[in-house]
Amino acid sequence: MIRARELALPRLRRAAAAVALGATAALGCLAEEPLVAGPAPPFTLPDLEGRPVALADLAGRVVVIDFWATWCEPCKHQIPVLNQFQRQHPEVAVLGVAVDADGREVVAPFAAEHDIQYPVLLGSESIAREYGVPGFPALVVVDAEGRLDSLHLGVILPEDLAAAVAQARDGP
Repeated sequence: MIRARELALPRLRRAAAAVALGATAALGCLAEEPLVAGPAPPFTLPDLEGRPVALADLAGRVVVIDFWATWCEPCKHQIPVLNQFQRQHPEVAVLGVAVDADGREVVAPFAAEHDIQYPVLLGSESIAREYGVPGFPALVVVDAEGRLDSLHLGVILPEDLAAAVAQARDGP
């Protein structure tokens, strides 16, 4: 005979696992650390076709930089948010910086499979560290003057992304 208590225990475990998975998706892969304000570190990184993209070329525009990796499950949840934001706000430059060590070989098929509609650049964890990124996904907003404005660790909600960009446009 199976008792109701024994049936409830697996359900509780499944519920706890779902909550833990949701927390991981929301929080990203590591804990949040404060953003060090100042000029955004300059970079020139290749896109998936090998063309160089420089942050300096985007001067005068707000830039959203998403640091992510193919092995990071929460990073997948950020893609639709950024795709939608890019469609709705073409005046804002959205860049995805993949930090995978295997580079284009793993990033290009992932980008195609997940229908990433904004430019994907091939970076590294060292460039992410230059931006103060402690884990992935991490989204950095650079204002039109090239200053670091905000950093968000974990999957960002559309309304929080819009607020972060508005803050970068208008100042604190």
